[in-house]
Order: sequence, then C-alpha cells, then structure tokens
Amino acid sequence: MTEKRQPAEEPVVRVAIAALSVAGSPRTAGADPEHARALADTQDELPPIIVHRATMRVIDGLHRLRAAQLRAETEISVRFFDGDEADAFVLAVKANAAHGLPLSPADRKAAAARIITSHPQWSDRLLASVTGLSAKTIAELRRRPGGAVPQPDVRIGQDGRVRPINSAERRRLAGELMADNPHLSLRQVARAAGISPETARAVRSRLRCGENPILPKQRDPKQAAEPAAKPERRGEPEAARTPGRASVLHRLRADPTLRFTETGRMLLRLLDVHAMSEEKWATIIDSVPPHCRDTIANVAMECAEVWKMFAEQLERDTTGAV
Repeated sequence: MTEKRQPAEEPVVRVAIAALSVAGSPRTAGADPEHARALADTQDELPPIIVHRATMRVIDGLHRLRAAQLRAETEISVRFFDGDEADAFVLAVKANAAHGLPLSPADRKAAAARIITSHPQWSDRLLASVTGLSAKTIAELRRRPGGAVPQPDVRIGQDGRVRPINSAERRRLAGELMADNPHLSLRQVARAAGISPETARAVRSRLRCGENPILPKQRDPKQAAEPAAKPERRGEPEAARTPGRASVLHRLRADPTLRFTETGRMLLRLLDVHAMSEEKWATIIDSVPPHCRDTIANVAMECAEVWKMFAEQLERDTTGAV
C-alpha cells in the first residue's frame, strides 16, 4: 500500500486564489489585518500555503493568502494535502501552533474540543502537543458535560504507544503480570501495564495481603463482592490456566529481551495487531468496500500463511534445542 505523502513532499503548484476557501479555519476571527499587511509589504517571497485538495480549503497560510490578495495577485503557490477533513483540521491547528501568528487561547480551546470529538483515541498529552494547550486543560475539556464524545477503551500516547484508559484494567493487568512473573521489578510491571511505579507497589501490597488489586471504588458493582484472584495458579486445570491472547501479549511486553531490542519491539507491534477483539475485527470487516473485499481477502490469506510458516519454524527450532 502506498503511504500518503506529507505536504512538504508535495510539489509546489500555482493555484487561482478565487478557487480557494477559508471556511473551517481554526482562526474564528479570521486573519489579523496588521499581520497580513506586514506580510504583503515584505520583499521576500512567501512560502507556499497548504491546501486540502478535496475541499480546496486553506489549511495553513491564511495570512499569506490575505497578503497575496492585498498585492492584487490572482494566483498563489500551494502544496496540497491529501486526507480526510478531520486530519486536515488537525494539521491546520498544529501548523498554526508551530509558526506564524499564534492562535488565540479561545481558538486553541475551540480547536481542541473539535479534535477531541474527531480523535477521541488520542491521549491528553498528544492533543496538548497539537493544540499548544496543557494536558490538564485538555482533560478538563474532555470532561465537559453535554458532549457526545465516544470513549474508546485505549488511547494513543504522544510516543505512539497504545494504552488502556481504564485504571481498573491496568491494575488487573499489573496483578496478572506479578502473579505470572514474580521476578519482574516494579518499574518493569509499571511500564508494561501503563501505571506508575507507586501504583505497581500498591498492587503488589494488596496481592500479598490476599486482596483484589483493583480498588473497591474502581470495580463494577456486579463484581464488587467477588473474591480476589489468587496469584498462585498451580494445580488448576490446564484450560483454566491458559491465558488469553491479550494477557499473553501483556506478559511478553514485560520481557526485557523483547522490549529492549529493535527486532523484539517490531515483533510485539506485529502481534499487537492480532490482539484486537472480535467486535473490532467485525467493525473492520464491515468497513471494507465491496469492490476490494476479494483483494483484501487474498492478501489476508497470504499473511496468514506467512504467520503459519513463522510459527512452524519457531516450533522446529524449539524442538531441536531441547
């Protein structure tokens, strides 16, 4: 599959100013007249603006566009952006936060509220890096009443990693890691489960006391009365001890020989793709356009064959090493 090129990689073309639109700009008050006049008066050639190809909306360069109009120019240099409107708006906010005349605090908050709706899976810190606001402000905007923002089970961090947002789930995972890998340090458990070392220490303390690692206030009311899971699982039937795919992957992520090598991290990322729930796979299947279902099915079968060969090779190597 061909990856979409970034605007900086696109060729510069000349476009008629009359064909461009400034609707949907994160600058709710429009261009600043003084700043536009200052750009118009400069003798230097202004950098090309960025335009969303599908809608011809100006993503970055509103003041440069106004400056060109003040110069009575009919065309302007443009680099196109190919993507959906939500990503185009994100690029507009990010570009205006990085250079040129900064967005006003009100504009940044309005933009953040819009991006929270279009990209609910982004973490507070990631949204903060795009909008120029603090992570605390993003969290407050996310909690505002009256919004119909979908809440995913995980969030994508500024480092690109996917982490669960349910603190109870993270504590449960930490408890499983400690039960299955008692040699792991608190810091290793914390990194693998997405919690702080202090929380990992609290989880270990509760387990040693025979208590549920999940705090009572974090539990589902239907499960509040359930006893804590025992860390010792010897003697249980094999079927009861067999962990699910997600649980296995969380333990693998805590393995230093995988986490701290480039090939190990690449393998974990590949395995992560297949840890999705059946519901998420069903959603993906439903979204595949009819005209390319056969092609994608064939590619998926080829990928399955590659994984099968990979597994068989691992089994042969393991058998030969015994």
